[in-house]
Amino acid sequence: MVVKGRKWRATDTGIPETFRKELVAELMSARRAVKSRDEHARDRVQDAKVALGERGEPWWEEPTEDGLRAREAATIRALLRHRAGKTICPSDVARTLGGEHWRDLMPQIRDVAGEMAGVGEITVTQKGETVDPCTARGPIRLAPGPDLAGMPADGE
Repeated sequence: MVVKGRKWRATDTGIPETFRKELVAELMSARRAVKSRDEHARDRVQDAKVALGERGEPWWEEPTEDGLRAREAATIRALLRHRAGKTICPSDVARTLGGEHWRDLMPQIRDVAGEMAGVGEITVTQKGETVDPCTARGPIRLAPGPDLAGMPADGE
């Protein structure tokens, strides 16, 4: 879209309203953190904008595998930061990015979660126990890992 002669990327119109609100809330929180000079604030802004489709590959075009994986990882980080102290379901990420075909994204999201767990960004659990998302059968949950930068402070 064009505002005052400047081009701006609009949010992906396929994101369900509940997830869009969460991602926008995380974006606004991250922007406030930029003003307070939080060292991880710009990473938080970037992740929220990529998750919303405002940065990264254009959401209205067919994504590349690398572009989709980057957006999935950014969405995981943004939702975990927004829900500080809580876990998320991989299907939340799939529903955010996949529209009607969200189930098709589930294997790849589990794979991305495995990569993120491997570097300590997230922890993958099943019934409270840490598991490998690529081999676990049944429902899993994603939690912030010890190396997930930019978790908001309590009370934000």
